[in-house]
Amino acid sequence: MRYYETTLITRPGLSETAYGEILDRVRTIIANDQGTIVKEDDRGLRKLAYQIKKESQARYILIKYGAPADAVDEIERIFRIDDRVLRYLTIKLDDTFDAVACAAAEKEIAKQDSADDDGSSVDDDIDVSNDDTDESDDDTDE
Repeated sequence: MRYYETTLITRPGLSETAYGEILDRVRTIIANDQGTIVKEDDRGLRKLAYQIKKESQARYILIKYGAPADAVDEIERIFRIDDRVLRYLTIKLDDTFDAVACAAAEKEIAKQDSADDDGSSVDDDIDVSNDDTDESDDDTDE
């Protein structure tokens, strides 16, 4: 089994049931091939950089999972057939998949992201005041 990340872009006007059907189908394919879903993330409705199939907005969905290559082929076949899916991209993250290690890594990344969002910044520690009182810069050379 390998570790994959699939991002799909769906039509913006999908009902929650249609959205659920797409995700349920992906979950079923992965489960039938003894795969494991590590993370599902609905990134929400976003404006597209250019129109895709006459749509200027789309709903982004990110799924990270471990599965054999046959499962990925089947998921992508379903996405090609389904006209509710505008685009998709699957990336192989790693050649090996360990569900426990991947879940722990995802939690660590989430913890770091939440720590970064608490308002503290590296720029807060930098002193940008310009208090140069060097007397060699004086224009009085007498």
